[in-house]
Amino acid sequence: MRKPLVQFDRLKVVFQTRNGPVTGVEDVSFSIHPGETVCVVGESGSGKSVSSLSLMGLVGYGGGKVADGQVLFQRRDLNEIDMANAEEEDMRLLRGNDIGMVFQEPMTALNPVFTVGYQLAEGLRHHKGMSKRDAREHATQLLKQVRIPEPERRLDQYPHELSGGMRQRVVIAMALACEPRLLIADEPTTALDVTIQAEILALINRLKRETGTAVMFVTHDMSVVAQMADRVVVMYRGHKVEEGPVEQIFAAPKHDYTKALLAAVPKLGDMRGKLTPEPMRLMGQEEDHDRAITPVESTQEPLLCVRGLTTRFPVKGGLLRRTVAQVHAAEDVSFTLNKGRTLALVGESGCGKSTVGRSILRLVEPTGGEVTLEGTDILSLGPDALRKARMQMQMVFQDPFASLNPQMTLMEQVAEPLRNFTSLRGRDLIDRVAHLFDRVELPQSFLRRYPHELSGGQRQRIAIARALALNPKLIVADEAVSALDVSVQAQVLNLMMELQAELGLSYLFISHDMAVVERVAHDVGVMYLGRIVEIGPRQAVFEDPQHPYTKALLKAVPIADPAQRVLDRDVSFKPIPSPIHPLGHIPPPSIYEEVSPGHKVLVSDCGY
Repeated sequence: MRKPLVQFDRLKVVFQTRNGPVTGVEDVSFSIHPGETVCVVGESGSGKSVSSLSLMGLVGYGGGKVADGQVLFQRRDLNEIDMANAEEEDMRLLRGNDIGMVFQEPMTALNPVFTVGYQLAEGLRHHKGMSKRDAREHATQLLKQVRIPEPERRLDQYPHELSGGMRQRVVIAMALACEPRLLIADEPTTALDVTIQAEILALINRLKRETGTAVMFVTHDMSVVAQMADRVVVMYRGHKVEEGPVEQIFAAPKHDYTKALLAAVPKLGDMRGKLTPEPMRLMGQEEDHDRAITPVESTQEPLLCVRGLTTRFPVKGGLLRRTVAQVHAAEDVSFTLNKGRTLALVGESGCGKSTVGRSILRLVEPTGGEVTLEGTDILSLGPDALRKARMQMQMVFQDPFASLNPQMTLMEQVAEPLRNFTSLRGRDLIDRVAHLFDRVELPQSFLRRYPHELSGGQRQRIAIARALALNPKLIVADEAVSALDVSVQAQVLNLMMELQAELGLSYLFISHDMAVVERVAHDVGVMYLGRIVEIGPRQAVFEDPQHPYTKALLKAVPIADPAQRVLDRDVSFKPIPSPIHPLGHIPPPSIYEEVSPGHKVLVSDCGY
């Protein structure tokens, strides 16, 4: 029997909080062998990330302490080191070199004051002794491997200049830079669309096969688990509740929680033949015949009209930092969103989905086009009128940690819009915030906590509660459930649909998860390189896709079945053309053909 590379032995981690000690994980034991992929799955807050941070010796930075047990790691000289009690000097030599880590939130994992190239080259120069020039060349190759367009130019950009998906790919490139013996991937594909996700998973599999790298894969995506895992460790409330080979876990789960996890996975094709979105049945609801799961109805009355929306960002260059080109982030985007309906925008990271959402709310200023909300021209409003209009339109951002104030309690953050726009004060205000916490399934004991004391999924639920505070008519949900594990995701999606039915809410639902989109959307718009290439009723787009890019997206969706794994060699996508064009470039107009009622396909050239 080979000696394990990593051995978790009765690990117990305790966090000190104002309300007393909180146990993050307790009595957790499992091992990872060289060349093996172990997927750690469970709800947000179950202790998945705490286990990985203990292995990296980083748990102390979040106020935690290893109270008992060991985390043994076999170094290159085959000597074992207890990572829970190692000296900082030893940890510095191991981090990035022997152990690479992909963190859950890319914006907080990257340093905002250094360029992407500097951060990629830093580890190579420190651990591999490379020259500045060699490190830059290697960094360029790494960006090509993770499929970032124009890698040479990206090296000189800062993290805030990249989309969420691109930032995540930079973090993955950094983790792979020194070809580590162990790769810890904490929700590495959360911010990635299915096509990029398929390539990243293939890249990790290839690295594992060629170099014998072991992988500890922390995820809530059971489809990814089915594609990647050799063994699965299921965590629940800080304890390991089940462990076994991936085939056994999927075919014959033993623990009730594992069964609930697998039951909550949305599967592509579940909505075939259904015209309207339907809430998901959660664990325990199968026998509850009294509770009707009704479809979400909608109206034909327009709420949001977008016509020819164009947003371009300047590219600076030269000694005087003049504008030398433009990024065509959103180009000639048009759609109508009716009251009580959900329009989903899907596409690759960097295709312009988030830019469209931000442009509608004028968080970025559009270059041209029209945006009207119930007849109000949003693009012509002054600062005061725009502030008032934003009561009716709220946004749930992609990165919950970056969108929350680290110095305010969760109570203060959810109460802030209520204080600014309503007359609620004192006990009424607290009751309203407590009610919002209940709606997003968070305990009221969290009211006094700060964002850093929550898991990624719990932070996202706070962001959703804050967006719901003012009962808006339109919510732009930018990857709103991507950070949530499947069971909580099902609850939040059901909550969003329930609120839609009760309040007549409309959602612009920006997502890369095609199975989730199929579940919640009335209409779907597929974006590629800043344009909508196909738009129409959800049933028409999913069951009769017309554009080649839509077909490629649907084909790339991972299946939650280990028997239907996609092999590395089967993953191949066209390189993404650059969205950057010189000044004065006039793109062709978007010309659509209506193939069925409401189902339109772009026929002018979009570069795919």
